[in-house]
Amino acid sequence: MKALVCIGHVPDTTSKIRFTDNDTKFDNTDIQYIIGPYEELALTRLLDIKDSGTDVHITAVNVGPVETEATLRKALAMGADEAVRVNAEPADAVFVAKQIAEVFKNGEYDVIVTGKESIDYNGSQVEGMIAEFIGLPSVSGASLFEIDGDKVKMEQEIEGGKQVLNATFPFVVSAGKGFALEPRIPNMRGIMMARRKKLDVVEPVEQNNMTEVVKHYLPEAKPQCKMVDPENVEELVRLLHEEAKII
Repeated sequence: MKALVCIGHVPDTTSKIRFTDNDTKFDNTDIQYIIGPYEELALTRLLDIKDSGTDVHITAVNVGPVETEATLRKALAMGADEAVRVNAEPADAVFVAKQIAEVFKNGEYDVIVTGKESIDYNGSQVEGMIAEFIGLPSVSGASLFEIDGDKVKMEQEIEGGKQVLNATFPFVVSAGKGFALEPRIPNMRGIMMARRKKLDVVEPVEQNNMTEVVKHYLPEAKPQCKMVDPENVEELVRLLHEEAKII
């Protein structure tokens, strides 16, 4: 099985977010970038399947400038066999999906695995758009991924329970919570081997930008916490009614 796993290059969750150019661009100054948490789960699950004895060749792919190669190298250190970087700024979800779809078409892969969403834009759009560009079925936010011969069993969390799905290759799936137990941490051997693994750089195919960033906004600051004496129930009710306006 040949798997193409999409690797998100996202700011660490502890980063202090700032904007430039009249709040239209993200400020990269002093930002530490990581693999997106859901993409880590996607890659980890494929590695677990490979370790169990299934023949899996894993290619990590990212759409981004040369700075994203450090993140791809981490994916290689985790255990991916090779990597592909599409040499372009990721303008929007449509652009990214188009580039990954082209990589898939040129590599004869059996499955594309993405994260459920990136933790910077939280769009949850790329997986479905990739499937549409290629003409493949897709499964969003899978919480289980098990291979049995040429079939794959997956589960989705739905309202009030779970939905069990069976699929045959090829298809697209996005990894949600539970896709793997916990992300794999690269060891020293993996880090050293990553330096020698293949990382191809390909040029993007043409795709018009479908969106334009008008302005970024930071969330409003949380109001100061007010402490209420546990014996003063009337004051608590008043604050909830008059200030919080939730009762």
